[in-house]
Amino acid sequence: MGLFSFTRDVAIDLGTANTIITYNGKIVVDEPSVVAINSSSKKMIAVGERAKQMHEKVNPNIQTIRPLQNGVIADFYACEQMMRGLIGKVNMGNKLFTPSLRMVIGVPYGSTEVELRAVRDSAEHAGGRDVYLIYEPMASALGIGLDVLAPEGNMVVDIGGGSTEIAVISLGGIVSNGSLRCAGDDFTADIQDYMVRQHNVRVSERMAERIKIHVGSALTELSKEEAPQDYIVHGPNKITAMPIEVPVCYQEIAHCIDKSITKIENAIIDALEKTPPELYADIVHNGIYLAGGGALLRGLDKRLSDKINIPFHIADNPLYCVAKGTALALKDLSYPFLMR
Repeated sequence: MGLFSFTRDVAIDLGTANTIITYNGKIVVDEPSVVAINSSSKKMIAVGERAKQMHEKVNPNIQTIRPLQNGVIADFYACEQMMRGLIGKVNMGNKLFTPSLRMVIGVPYGSTEVELRAVRDSAEHAGGRDVYLIYEPMASALGIGLDVLAPEGNMVVDIGGGSTEIAVISLGGIVSNGSLRCAGDDFTADIQDYMVRQHNVRVSERMAERIKIHVGSALTELSKEEAPQDYIVHGPNKITAMPIEVPVCYQEIAHCIDKSITKIENAIIDALEKTPPELYADIVHNGIYLAGGGALLRGLDKRLSDKINIPFHIADNPLYCVAKGTALALKDLSYPFLMR
């Protein structure tokens, strides 16, 4: 790119839980998809990590908003403000002018035309001149390192914060797919509900997320090396409002998120049922690739392998597969699966 070019290229993984921005082939922003807005003036106060620290701790003058729900934009204005704020954190090397931006953004495969339009409009209002969209499972496959243009079947399961994207990819296209609005946020909600029902303790969304990270598991039996220590949860008793301390073990969490994981299992089986036999044979040979934050759930790959009888492989750095894929797509805008 020329020294005096007024266009800058950025790739964005616009996720329900985290937004990752890649510039010049490097991840430069990796922050929570949260924005804090003044309730009366509607001006942005904070974005990303700073806004997340305010979440569930605000007064009536401040709103903390997660603009994306289930992988799609739920609050158009807040999403635009968030994108502006996060793009503003990218050091583009020149303070004298605001460059126009060429963007590639990952979107869920199950997005409707209205939802795709909302992403495009938000990007354009945040400074995007040329906006390209790429479906997240295709971006994940690129980020994992698969040859998506080859005449060979590869299956990717991307378990994000708001949606689970399942796709069988061959010759640069998605042959069969499943897009499920059940993912990491549902695991968090399951844990919140379980703590109230089982232990009579109310926990915040952030605390439930910490429980998921520390003792989250898809299996009730893990090896000694994998099994985490119990996590101590502090919170108010639902009945007396007195503070209580509850130890939580991974077996409890495996039980409480079991229904949500079963939904993902069934969606994978449905996508396999729609897969042509030749591609099915490739998938059995190559295995199925897990990406997204949900892939980090302890024992998930083993549980799915045992259930479906196909080996599951966790991608290297599963959190960044979509971000890497969007960055690779940005380098070659001739890919047939990019949408303008």
